[in-house]
Amino acid sequence: MRIIIRGVVQGVGFRPMIQRTATMLRLSGRVWNDGPDVVIDVDNGDLLLSSLYPALPALSVIEEVTVENVIYEGERNGFFISPSENHGSGVSIPSDTAICGRCLEDIRKGRRKGYPFTSCTECGPRFTLLSSLPYDRANTTMSDFGMCAECSKEYASPEDRRFHHQTVCCGNCGPSYSLYGGSGNVIAGDPIAGFGKMIDSYKIGIMKGIGGMHICSRIDNVNAVRKWYGRSQKPFAVMLKDAETIHKYAEPAEHELKEVSSRYRPIVLMKKKRNDVTEQISPGLDSVGIFLPYTGAHHLLFDSMGTDAMIMTSANIPGEPMIISDNDILKMNADAYLLHDQRIMNRADDTVIRMRGERMSFIRRSRGYTPSHIDAFGKGNVLALGAQENIVASVACNGRIHQTQYIGDHDSEGVAEYLESASRSLMEMLDVTPEIVAVDLHPGYGNRRFAKRISEETEAEIMEVQHHWAHCSSLLAEHGKDEGVILTLDGTGYGDDGNAWGGEVMYANFESYERLAHLQYIPLLGSEKALYDLRRLKFAIDRMNGTGSELFDDDSTQVLDKLMKKSVMTSSLGRLLDALAFTLNVCKERTYDGEPAMKTEPLLARGRMLEGYETEIIGSEIITAPLFTLFSGKEKREDIAYSVVRTVVNEMVNTACDAAMSKGLDEIGVSGGVSYNGPICDMIDDEAKKRGMNVMHHSRIPNGDGGISAGQAAIGMRRLS
Repeated sequence: MRIIIRGVVQGVGFRPMIQRTATMLRLSGRVWNDGPDVVIDVDNGDLLLSSLYPALPALSVIEEVTVENVIYEGERNGFFISPSENHGSGVSIPSDTAICGRCLEDIRKGRRKGYPFTSCTECGPRFTLLSSLPYDRANTTMSDFGMCAECSKEYASPEDRRFHHQTVCCGNCGPSYSLYGGSGNVIAGDPIAGFGKMIDSYKIGIMKGIGGMHICSRIDNVNAVRKWYGRSQKPFAVMLKDAETIHKYAEPAEHELKEVSSRYRPIVLMKKKRNDVTEQISPGLDSVGIFLPYTGAHHLLFDSMGTDAMIMTSANIPGEPMIISDNDILKMNADAYLLHDQRIMNRADDTVIRMRGERMSFIRRSRGYTPSHIDAFGKGNVLALGAQENIVASVACNGRIHQTQYIGDHDSEGVAEYLESASRSLMEMLDVTPEIVAVDLHPGYGNRRFAKRISEETEAEIMEVQHHWAHCSSLLAEHGKDEGVILTLDGTGYGDDGNAWGGEVMYANFESYERLAHLQYIPLLGSEKALYDLRRLKFAIDRMNGTGSELFDDDSTQVLDKLMKKSVMTSSLGRLLDALAFTLNVCKERTYDGEPAMKTEPLLARGRMLEGYETEIIGSEIITAPLFTLFSGKEKREDIAYSVVRTVVNEMVNTACDAAMSKGLDEIGVSGGVSYNGPICDMIDDEAKKRGMNVMHHSRIPNGDGGISAGQAAIGMRRLS
């Protein structure tokens, strides 16, 4: 019998498990990697299959088993692991996982004591070090390191948990760390302990990890880090020594504790305990991003330090992807650099999630959660390149959508190169040649250059997809729905009328969409300038309400008045929240993406509904500007914020419910970056419940622009079908 197994079956100890099970059963045959699959030739397949499932490795996932009757021509004197073959297509490796408990014990005692690269078949890096399939040492960055005699013995021993573990190594043969000073000079001694001593002394360091590099410093050195890094307001993630320490800095919910301690070790946003340090870590926010050590080096570093909390944020030049080159990182002017000599094949930023009860929302889906896929309607091969912010590419084939790791923001050369390399790598692993290359409708997005190149190489059609239609389709694909009425709530998305959408009620399927209603258009005075200088949004709203404004001097006021009828218009809920944040003196200018809305969220969480707030729909436009005239300033800020936003949300939800009912649907959906906002989601759920409607939310695909490419891919697959 020939057994072909597909799923997450490489890099998890699957072949060793088969070999041990078959040997125990006294079967003869062989097992090998064939592209992404594991293939078994065995003289009694029924007996092997009946014993296989109880013995599955912890990280494995079986998706499909195919059985063929063949004439067995192998030896009948035992069962062996054969060299890999390279056929077929698909991604079969697991994502990177945190060091397991047994390996953590190994770095405390025994021959691997103090060795930070310790891992086994149940833990450690996989995707970040892989160059191609099948998952063999020769196709990983471990090919640069030969095994010593002791590691070779472990690799060859069926009884050892590192049997056929492709990254097996130790301090005698594997990668190693070195410590460098600020000028690039080598510092003698234990590199991790030396680095820890410098961090404890309020120095700013950079540490190379498994998928990139981190800026590190004591949590109470945050003001110095902000000044050094030029990051005045954007929150920093914090790595804590252990799970018990979380309660010192945050008030975690049960499911937050579960996820932050999982083998994938994401950054989890939790309600912070308010004090001077946590306020400096995430200024103006109720939450703080916390994660736990996930490599041996992290644990050894905390062992060498007196502090129990460190700032750990991706090391990159603003607008560029995380740095992975040792030479490039030495230009960052840090006090110390803890670098190792293993190449990083695939970048992977830390994943960032937010929990709403048991449901997970991916703000950034990357390390630990990629590669991954969702099943979707349609056929054919599609490459989808997302939008301009929170870029993630998707490759669709065989009825599945596979997303790359998080790429980055903006149109820098580094991000463009990273997008291309990650896309090509995923297409190679999946053995995909695209028939469609999907891009955002916006004509100025930089990823169109790569789309044109790949289209010329493959003769693939370039397909433009409206931004919010892609949001809708990502939600429908995730939930296995063919149609829906969906609120798309975000900052900016290029509309088919040339304006900036972002507060829409849409009916959509994978063939078309209909814009049922949208928030009132507000002029973006000066276009991009209005995204950062929030006075411009408030000025425009004042003029729409027929009121004066003292926000600018006379000359500037005259210029802005002329722009009122010439500017691009926006229906964005994100921009409405920006104007509200400015009006309520929550945020005067935007220094990072989403800042005004994020700083308004604590007000929404505490606010209550005031009397007299209502709006109307004129045509398909939900009127919002007059809401800014309904308060005197004597009311509590949180009540004003809540009343304005709840009034707008209620109108959108009721419009969506009416449309859904007319189409025989019993639910509505919500997508877009604003749907990360907990109080706004609560408002949507509450109002929909009053109408007897359920609400579809994201839990596997990012709500924001990180999910755009999945929606584009789903639309492309349907077109090919």
